[in-house]
Amino acid sequence: MNIQVEKTALVLIDLQNGILSRNCAPYTAEEIIERAKTLVEAFTEKGGFVVLVRVSSLDGKDMLQPITDAPATQAMAFPEGWDQIVPELAAIPGTYTLTKRQWGAFHGTDLDAQLRRRGIDTIVLGGVSTGIGVDMTAREAFQLGYNQFFAEDVMGAADKEMHDYVCTHIFPRLGRVRSSADILSYL
Repeated sequence: MNIQVEKTALVLIDLQNGILSRNCAPYTAEEIIERAKTLVEAFTEKGGFVVLVRVSSLDGKDMLQPITDAPATQAMAFPEGWDQIVPELAAIPGTYTLTKRQWGAFHGTDLDAQLRRRGIDTIVLGGVSTGIGVDMTAREAFQLGYNQFFAEDVMGAADKEMHDYVCTHIFPRLGRVRSSADILSYL
């Protein structure tokens, strides 16, 4: 199996200070960052398009706030630097940083336009949280017709059960679930 780098984007969701400082499972934040860095370097060395997606807000008022059964238990606090991409990834030149205000990276952003203008039809997806930001972005990408690879070991969730459920039951219906080592071998 081969991945055509010129038609494929690496899209990493919420690998930022305030998200990765929380519990991550089944992989640690350090493991996810290390594998993500390896993928970013491989893609950029081959001239591939890399998108580092972050969630950010000045005060939370520009984020979605529908009525839900599981509302936030406290007002969102945004400590200094919480929305910055982790330094290990931010320092790599040639990446595109995209800011979103909701779970998915497509709605309300220029991600689809950035990909289509470059002739990209395939996405390698990773990030945190597997069952929230990565899952929502994957569903949006599927609806838009993108082929997808899911870098399973470049993802994490609040708990192993959520991660495993999405990787076992949802992602195989939207694309191909692979390890980062497999994806590197396809390049």
